[in-house]
Amino acid sequence: MHITEYLGIDLDDEMWFCRSCDNQLISARDNYKRGLLVHDRDPREVHPPLIDADKYEYTFSPDPAYTALLEFYCPHCGTMVETEYTIPGHPPVHDIELDIDSLRKKAESWGAPDASRKAIPTHPPKHAHPSHIPGHDHKHKH
Repeated sequence: MHITEYLGIDLDDEMWFCRSCDNQLISARDNYKRGLLVHDRDPREVHPPLIDADKYEYTFSPDPAYTALLEFYCPHCGTMVETEYTIPGHPPVHDIELDIDSLRKKAESWGAPDASRKAIPTHPPKHAHPSHIPGHDHKHKH
């Protein structure tokens, strides 16, 4: 089951997997970030000073004493899966915590013959999409 652009969950094995290389990362009941490589990047590399740091104390660039930039990579293929701004020394945020048992039941209700990542649709069936609800009118302007 696809969860984000680069993360999926194999409900049979209850494992997070990388959608770029299909390798398992860590238990789906755990924080997926624990299964990834972490690079603690200096935020000034991404957000360089806007004014001369020799003349001014505050340069509109994040101070690494107060801002940490963590990059999370798949240990198998090197795909960047997530980035996180946090407080230096703070553990990574547990930003996705799913009820695996309920998710499995939902996937089964979609008609999947089993809970494998290949058999579960990436989206609910068309009849569950708002555009297929009678009276729902949604048009984009070009």
